[in-house]
Formats: sequence, structure tokens, C-alpha cells
Amino acid sequence: MEEHIRIATYAIKKGKPEELAEIARTGMLPIYRSQPGFVRYGVVLLDDGNVASVSVWETHAEAEAANVAAADFVAKNMADLVELDNTHVGDFFFDETA
Repeated sequence: MEEHIRIATYAIKKGKPEELAEIARTGMLPIYRSQPGFVRYGVVLLDDGNVASVSVWETHAEAEAANVAAADFVAKNMADLVELDNTHVGDFFFDETA
């Protein structure tokens, strides 16, 4: 199965990365789970202290649609905490697991 990825990086304006990850886990994850083509989702602490949202989807279009869901969630729930730096949607050349 070919998979597609959405990566968004956010600058933290207020709060701790762990708190932001918990908001994403309890708020964004259920939204993603309800979307067609959802495979997996995680939040990453970056070396600069900011965070990245990484989600995997069955199709490129579903990964693109995740941008809309994420933007809506962030605007309603996290706008005072984070600012979107950038977002990318891409297609895996390969994705190897253990």
C-alpha cells in the first residue's frame, strides 16, 4: 500500500511542548481518526524547541484534506499557543518498519 504524509511545523508562542502534544492527542487525533484514509499521527519535539505534526494517509488527496481539518482545529483550540511555520504533503518513496 502506498502511503502519503502530511508534515506541519509550528512555532510555540505559549505553553510547553508536552502540553501542546496532549491537546493534539486528545483533540486532533480523534478528528483525524474520523477522516477517510487516516493511517497514523504523531507530534514531534524538534531540536529548536518547536513541534511538528506528522500524519500518514492512504491517498495524497486525503493528506491534503488533513490540512483543512488541522487548520480548523488549531484556529479554534490552539491559536494562542502555536503559529504555523509551514506545511508539506508528500508521497513516500519507501517507508520501512522493523
